[in-house]
Amino acid sequence: MFDIGISEIAVIMVVALVVIGPERLPKVARTIGTLLGRAQRYVNDVKAEVNREMELDELRKLQTQMQDAARGVQEQVSTAGAEVQSAVHDMEKQLHDGVTPALVADAAATPVVAPPSTPAWDPGVLPPPAPAPAPAFQAAPEPSPVSPAAAPASAPAVPAPSADRPAQISLFPEQTIR
Repeated sequence: MFDIGISEIAVIMVVALVVIGPERLPKVARTIGTLLGRAQRYVNDVKAEVNREMELDELRKLQTQMQDAARGVQEQVSTAGAEVQSAVHDMEKQLHDGVTPALVADAAATPVVAPPSTPAWDPGVLPPPAPAPAPAFQAAPEPSPVSPAAAPASAPAVPAPSADRPAQISLFPEQTIR
């Protein structure tokens, strides 16, 4: 930095010894070392602060770029959504205008008749409840256990299949499919 060689340092030490004296020279050397250490720390702190500021500027630039990109994506999504919504509205309008008169004409020409096997049902009245299926077998009464730890777990009863719908039995009786 200053281009000082060993010979110049030796001359400075001899002059300092003569001027300051041998009694005060160690104290002066300690003070100079402390001041140089503080100066180095100050320079390092300034360098670190400058680096932090540069990183913050880079992060701010990156943040603005990301916000601009997010706005662009949001605008693209909103325009695409508006296009889809207008296309759906147009299709609904076309279906309403073109198909509805034909369906109304077909519905008016075709009478609604209930199938003969189905009894007439009045929508204002609830249908009668279905009769409960008869059990397929009767389980024998279980003997009372001696201790609660020795009590066997009771299996739930499996409903019997009806004549028109056979039951599919699974491994788990609570999940029996009808």
